[in-house]
Amino acid sequence: MHPAPRALRRAVAVATTALLATALGCAPQPDEKAADAPSGSAGNTCAKGELSTETAGRLTVATDEPAYEPWFKDDKPANGEGFESAVAYAVAQRLGYDKSAVVWQSVPFNKAFAPGEKTFDFDINQVSISDERKKAVDFSSGYYDVRQAVIALKDGKAAKAKGVADLKGLKLGAQVGTTSLNYIDDVVKPTQEPAAYAKNDQAKSALKNGQVDAIVVDLPTAFYITAAEVTDATIVGQFENQGGTPEQFGLVLDKGSALTPCVTEAVDALREDGTLDRLEQQWLSDAVDAPVLK
Repeated sequence: MHPAPRALRRAVAVATTALLATALGCAPQPDEKAADAPSGSAGNTCAKGELSTETAGRLTVATDEPAYEPWFKDDKPANGEGFESAVAYAVAQRLGYDKSAVVWQSVPFNKAFAPGEKTFDFDINQVSISDERKKAVDFSSGYYDVRQAVIALKDGKAAKAKGVADLKGLKLGAQVGTTSLNYIDDVVKPTQEPAAYAKNDQAKSALKNGQVDAIVVDLPTAFYITAAEVTDATIVGQFENQGGTPEQFGLVLDKGSALTPCVTEAVDALREDGTLDRLEQQWLSDAVDAPVLK
């Protein structure tokens, strides 16, 4: 028997808590340290195909619309093609859900990691793991190590940049809420206010129309854009990772989700058995080395 849907379980939990509070009155409160326990760590089981999901017997996976290549193919997340679509189905299989049990949902990029209860089991949309975002949501372990890259038109002044200092006086742009925009603000620290766009499509249009000198995206996306979408553009270079650990994309889950340890276990297993490396080679093989901007 599958567990009851999440909404029903929450309603029962709230009612039970209220009754216990009335009965116990001034009973001793739990140790404050209990609040610091890892999300979903207590008493959780990861029985295959029988997890506490949004819909019993189904796994609801979210991503943005449109779904860009090379992460998805033909703007169809459900086709299993593209790196993130393939990763999502590999995680689902590890959790005990075949392809027919996976339901896709459209969720805007910024909304995926904003505070508030989620309507998906996990979101996969090139969301970088960060301490700030962890305040509002849970993350799985990382499924992809990523670097940010700068794209400019081949005949533009940004194309000649050899280092970060060469970018400071330029007009730069990136999608709002992304690590790409953070790199502009925190690493380049340009003298002009960077342009923030709701979608990468808008950033690409601004580049083509000369509204910005360069845009920043993750490296695989940069290779796809310059090869297939803005062919008169070039990859100027990539940024060095900031800090001691690489930037990683992680699956996004509701804060305190009971699924978090199960999904993390699945991602870890896919990394250990070589599946993530194989999928990366299959779908992101064009994302080879680019000059490092120092």
